[in-house]
Amino acid sequence: MGTFLLVITISGIALQVLLLILALFEPGLEYRIAEPPSCPLDSDDFTRMLAVLAEAEPHTGTSVEVLTNGDQFYEAELAAIAAAKSHVCLEAYIFQKGEIATRFIQALTERARAGVKVRIVLDAVGSFNTWRHTFRELIAAGGEVHWYMPFRWYNLTRYNNRTHRELVVVVGTVGFLGGAGVADHWYKSRRRHKRWRDTMVRVEGHAVASLQSIFAENWVEASGELLTGARYYPECDTPGVASAMVIDSTPSAGRSTRARMLFQTLIACAQRSIHVTTPYFLPDRGARQALIDAMSKRGVEVKIIVPGKHSDHLLTRRSSRRLYGDLLKHGAQIYEYQPAMIHTKSLVVDGVWSVVGSTNFDSRSFGLNDEMNLAARDEALADRMEQDFQRDLADSHRITYKRWRRRSPFERIHEWLGWIVERQE
Repeated sequence: MGTFLLVITISGIALQVLLLILALFEPGLEYRIAEPPSCPLDSDDFTRMLAVLAEAEPHTGTSVEVLTNGDQFYEAELAAIAAAKSHVCLEAYIFQKGEIATRFIQALTERARAGVKVRIVLDAVGSFNTWRHTFRELIAAGGEVHWYMPFRWYNLTRYNNRTHRELVVVVGTVGFLGGAGVADHWYKSRRRHKRWRDTMVRVEGHAVASLQSIFAENWVEASGELLTGARYYPECDTPGVASAMVIDSTPSAGRSTRARMLFQTLIACAQRSIHVTTPYFLPDRGARQALIDAMSKRGVEVKIIVPGKHSDHLLTRRSSRRLYGDLLKHGAQIYEYQPAMIHTKSLVVDGVWSVVGSTNFDSRSFGLNDEMNLAARDEALADRMEQDFQRDLADSHRITYKRWRRRSPFERIHEWLGWIVERQE
């Protein structure tokens, strides 16, 4: 019996080591595009093609409002929650105890006491320091809180899959999505640490039904309840002008994700400009080559804003810098944001297409996490996104190829250490 238990224990350890090795060193997909579409980016044909690739419905007449930084998006979310009459759904990778979290819990508890159905899904890793008792008043009032992929033996093989989505849906008619969870570092500055720079969008119109559907996917995963009923998916007529689609990205057995397809297609089809803002810039070989081809073959302007010295992950920043070389040599302009940690996740292509959501420009977001993005074809929205991009650019330092070549030996060693866990960052 003792020998049998020893064999089982060793087998279990060997399995865990094998899974770790696969997670760390599994090669990414190339995502080559052999024949870029001939239709222009501002055409209905291109929109249709992108929608089919992303398995997303293009919603015309959508209203999209850009909310810059926590003083805007938190107040807008809380105001929408306070006005809720039917239900509120919230999914977050980060929900961290603090002043803003307390305000959210109080607002949600008040609505639950008024008979509004409140449902919350939090990632078990991203929100690991927020416990069930944190929501005791909300739960007592009838609200429901569940954790996505909690620490259970049967989740071992899928443990690396996290929900990285930051999403709020109110009464099925108003939705919020973007890069920010619920935590004080998005809400206010503290001593020498300025409030994080981030972007969320408020969405109204038919696209909100897609947001509700995405929430329903992980709600059934976390709670076992299938969210049905017409009140969760009402008709929404909004005088918006954007043509928008909501892309639900979940890793498949073949390692491909809709988010990766979305980014690769837009980059490969850009004709004038690609403007990226990302907190974690670790593009795989296929993404780097697509950016290089855009510059060298089509003369596309590529500008990328990443965190500077205030990055919340030093190892990730150093790993990111290791990849600058070929991009800089081919003309990419890479800027490091100086005032604070920049956490915005956005892409603007040719002043026509805008993408904003939870997806980082790295392997975790492209191949491991559950993500969501709003992709919209609307020049007015792209112009609004571009205004923020230019302001962030003015607060950033440009990294030249010459400066990149003069990195210290210590930094280079740190970069290669980061490469070992690059897919996990």
